[in-house]
Amino acid sequence: MLRPQEIRIKMQQVSEVPAEIIEQVHQERLLQIWVPKIYGGLGLRLNQGLKVLFNWSKIDGSLGWMLTLCSGANFFSRNLKPPIASKLFSDHKTCFGGSGMIGGTAEKQSDGTFLINGLWHFATGAPHLSHFTLNAKLADNEIPLLDESGNEMIRSFIISKNQAVIIPNWKSMGMRATGTYSFKVENVKVSENYSFVYDEFFTDDVLDKIPFRIFADLTLLVNYLGMASHFAEEAIQIRPHLNLDLFNKQIEDSMEKIIRFADEIESLLYNSKLIISEKQSEIHDYSSALVASLSHQILDVYFQLGIKATHTLILQFTRFSVIILRQRNMQISGGSLKRIK
Repeated sequence: MLRPQEIRIKMQQVSEVPAEIIEQVHQERLLQIWVPKIYGGLGLRLNQGLKVLFNWSKIDGSLGWMLTLCSGANFFSRNLKPPIASKLFSDHKTCFGGSGMIGGTAEKQSDGTFLINGLWHFATGAPHLSHFTLNAKLADNEIPLLDESGNEMIRSFIISKNQAVIIPNWKSMGMRATGTYSFKVENVKVSENYSFVYDEFFTDDVLDKIPFRIFADLTLLVNYLGMASHFAEEAIQIRPHLNLDLFNKQIEDSMEKIIRFADEIESLLYNSKLIISEKQSEIHDYSSALVASLSHQILDVYFQLGIKATHTLILQFTRFSVIILRQRNMQISGGSLKRIK
């Protein structure tokens, strides 16, 4: 197994996670932290999984981001019909990933399948995915299918990697090693068994009932905290006289509060209590305020580090900046899945 420092070295200046690290990811089953045990996954509790994501994000931000989003996509194992989920996750290297955008159409066929076409931006971990997830508008004879309210019907689909064409178009300076690319699909026929609705579950577990907004907020937040902790570590290497005790204490206290949130949420759901909108807003507002606070503090520290930091920390800083912008622009990638029917 590679040590954290070895992983950091191997992650420098790469455009995707190296094969040796991906192999370790599979050996440790890191992509299966949210996959139920009945399908061969680790089936971790929420607080356990959040700690795993924090620790790996602290090692490397791009790697942590890829693990967070791809393990999060594997959460959809719970939305698939059991025979399909069992088949797909019998391979411990199964890795879902995709886009929350509605980028194409699924034309209903006479045999009950769907013909999918479209372009989707951006799928994190694209080079390492075994399957792509996508959202498409349903149509019949090129006429959009409507629900009872007159809205276009949207459904999520899973296709194997050889049915999609990856478009390596990530141009940003930050998050380069996440392998976040667009993908297109042309005339791919998919069985209805490989489609799903986000809030329809075929497993019976407390995690099934966690509101998507909370799951996204908490998993992304521990990712940010891990990167912030790594930043502080590197900053002290450059300027040992810096006093980052308060900064590190804020990260430590924040992780403790996140774990308390996780325990509270699971306890409420275990006792069949609803998560009221006020609690969801409390967690979301806390997450947004914390990320804003950390980003300002990181910028202040960065300006104190001088020219020596331009090589060591610029990628770490831009990773943090890019994910903040992505969160603001997309309001949590995949959030539209809550409304898919």
